[in-house]
Amino acid sequence: MAKRPLGARIARDFQMNKLKYLMILPVLIYLAFFAYKPMAGLIIAFQDYRPNLGIAGSKFVGFKNFLTFFRDPFFTRLVRNTFSISALTILFGFPAPILLALMINELRHKMVKGAAQTITYMPYFISMVVVSALVRQYVKQDGLISIIAQAFGGTPQNWLMSTKYFYPIYVLSDIWQTIGWNSIIYLAALTSIDQDQYESARIDGANRIQQMFRITLPNLIPTISILFILRMGGIMNVGFEKILLLYNEAIYPVADVISTYVYRRGIMQAAFSFAAAAGLFNSVINVIFLLASNAVSKRTTESSLF
Repeated sequence: MAKRPLGARIARDFQMNKLKYLMILPVLIYLAFFAYKPMAGLIIAFQDYRPNLGIAGSKFVGFKNFLTFFRDPFFTRLVRNTFSISALTILFGFPAPILLALMINELRHKMVKGAAQTITYMPYFISMVVVSALVRQYVKQDGLISIIAQAFGGTPQNWLMSTKYFYPIYVLSDIWQTIGWNSIIYLAALTSIDQDQYESARIDGANRIQQMFRITLPNLIPTISILFILRMGGIMNVGFEKILLLYNEAIYPVADVISTYVYRRGIMQAAFSFAAAAGLFNSVINVIFLLASNAVSKRTTESSLF
C-alpha cells in the first residue's frame, strides 16, 4: 500500500488524539514564547549591540565577540573551572541519589521509610540564598567545620578563603541539597519493577545484595541512562547563583566559571554582545555533549532520548 502523505497522517492523528493535543497546548505555548522566541535575541552575539540602537540598528561584527572571548586571558581558567566543578558534581553527585534510592527501597518499615524520604527531600526546598548563608556560617573560622577540625587536631580557618577547599564545599553542599529530590524518580522507577523477579530470585537462593545487583540495578539502567544524558546536556550549566553567593576574590582561580564571568561582563559592565557570545558558546558545548552522550548510551545500553 502507498504510504499516506504526512499532512494526512498528522490530520488523522489529530482526530484520534484531540484531547492529548489539547493537554500539551499550554506547554507548547509556553515553549514558543519563553524558550524559542527569545532565541531570536542571539543575533546580538554577532553584533556590536547598543541598547539605544536596538537589534535592528546595531552594527553586525560577525565572530568578533567570540574571538574576543577566546582570546580573553581568563578563557582557559573559566573553561577549566566550569568543567572541573561540573565533572566533580557528576562524579560524586550523580550516583548519590541512586544509592539513596536503593537504601530507602531496602527499608521495610513504612514509617521509617517515609521519614527518611521526607528528611532527605527537605533541603531541596530551602532557598539557595539561605543554603549559601548556612555554608558560609559552617565554614568560617569559628564555624562548625573549624570546631570539628580543631577537635581532631586541625587548625581553625575560613575554609572558603582557600582554593583547595572550594570544590569539596561546593560538591558536598550540592549533594546535601539535591540528593533527596533527585532520588524521587529512581524510587518511582523501583516501584515499577516486577516483584515476581524478586520472588524467583529468593527461591533460587539469592540474598538481598544479590537481588540488588542482579535485578534492581539492571532494571534501573534505562532511567539512569536517560537522566545521565540530560545531565551531560547541561555540563556547562554550573549553578552560577550558588558560586556567586559563595566565592570571593581569593578563590577566583578555582571558583570563577563562565556563567559568573558572563554576569560580571554582561550585566555589571554592560558588555551585552560579549556575554551573549559566551552564553552561545556554552550552549553549543552542551548540545555537543548531549548528542555524544545520547549516541554512546544508545550504543551501549539501547536507551536514548532519540
